[in-house]
Amino acid sequence: MNDRSTALAGLAILGASISVNFGAALAKGLFPQIGPEGVAALRSLIAAPILLALFRPWRSPVRAREWRWLIPYGIALGVMNLSIYWALQRIPIGLAVTIEISGPLGVVLATSRSLRDFLWLALALGGLLLLVPWTPSPHALDPVGVACAMAAGLCWALYIVFGRRAAAVKGSSAVAIGMCVACAVTLPFGIAHAGAKLLGPALPLGIAVALLSSALPYLLEITALGRVGSRAFGALSSCAPAIAAFMGWLVLGEDLRGAQWLAMAMMIAASAGCSLTARPTPPRAGEAIAD
Repeated sequence: MNDRSTALAGLAILGASISVNFGAALAKGLFPQIGPEGVAALRSLIAAPILLALFRPWRSPVRAREWRWLIPYGIALGVMNLSIYWALQRIPIGLAVTIEISGPLGVVLATSRSLRDFLWLALALGGLLLLVPWTPSPHALDPVGVACAMAAGLCWALYIVFGRRAAAVKGSSAVAIGMCVACAVTLPFGIAHAGAKLLGPALPLGIAVALLSSALPYLLEITALGRVGSRAFGALSSCAPAIAAFMGWLVLGEDLRGAQWLAMAMMIAASAGCSLTARPTPPRAGEAIAD
């Protein structure tokens, strides 16, 4: 592989992260109209048919035993979207994503056999401890928001675990099926909270959120996965919290404090270090979309 191809793949990964987090900032702007539940519902409702059209999973009918991976994969995706939007409602985007990446980081560390990885674990735990609102303070993060971001991280970890299995049995079409399952999870919440408002003035921006947060980043990442190793992919993806913080500032005017920047830097270092020193394994198609 030549340097130009590798560079283009790296740009595609960064572009996917920018797209996801710009979509998250736009989504947060929709919360006053339809709530986080409504945005999550619109996102999956619009993204599902797009992904179905792209990957046409009906060409290979799903067998009964394959649903045992596809259903939990889709449920994890749906609950992850709801949880992260509930977190964004209460805490800045950059910090929500910082906490959320503890999920995939935990998956890597859980399968590690190297003592060196205790360094990354210590860094990650230190970063998380800096963000926990230990005492009441005007600048403390909302504890419910922190809990929701942690729940999103747990769902992200489950999404990766089940996504590997789902991709093994259905390939790239697994993500289209998983998004349909996610839609079945998020849509009842969206209808209960927003009702007919889902089809009101919020719809055009909801379409933009679906394209930016699901369809476009998936296409960019699936293109890049075949051109870079899992280490480089993980290291580049580790920049997500910083990109999220920038988008939060640019779109929503969210500012972070010194300790919060330090916590973010520690989590990014832990994630990137773990990715670069882990034993290389080929990424799976089902791991591409993340919030």
